[in-house]
Amino acid sequence: MMSIRNSEPVEQRILDAAAECIRAYGVERTTVTEIARRAGVSRPTIYRRWPDIRWVIAEVLTVRISDVLAAVPAAGPGREELVDRVVRIAEHLRRDEIVMSVIFNAPTLAMVYITERLGTSQQLLIDTLAAAIVQGQAHRSVRAGDPHQMGAMCLLIAQSTIQSAQMVEKFLDRDALNAELAHSLNGYLKP
Repeated sequence: MMSIRNSEPVEQRILDAAAECIRAYGVERTTVTEIARRAGVSRPTIYRRWPDIRWVIAEVLTVRISDVLAAVPAAGPGREELVDRVVRIAEHLRRDEIVMSVIFNAPTLAMVYITERLGTSQQLLIDTLAAAIVQGQAHRSVRAGDPHQMGAMCLLIAQSTIQSAQMVEKFLDRDALNAELAHSLNGYLKP
């Protein structure tokens, strides 16, 4: 009898196994060998899909961030709804053990996506923000400007609260951080 897990698409089994490994061992000790063992596939099966472990982990992050976007839908076309969604997404990501594990336990990998280049999930977030900004501009609750530039700036503001929240938790607990993030985004987007 085939297990339910083996009936899942191979890519999904691999990504689920990678997330399990990150939870169990941390990012730095997650290996393709262990991911393959947990997914019930061979190492070459993984390497046919991703060139190395960093790409697997990046894909895990992209899936998790995409899932958060789907779980926190837009509530309306206005600036306040947009800001509320960004704050809720940032909070979800701050509580996500896989995302935070990469930020805190794999600084080399995290720094690539913080300082050097946009990842797939960051581009997805910018595109989502830009579309919401266009709606807000049509609603007249968001100032004029290039939606992608503004979306990129909103990403930078929110991303900094995700990666640095622990540093300032003595001053900004969860509620205060969310309120200040909302204030920052509202001020930036207000006409």
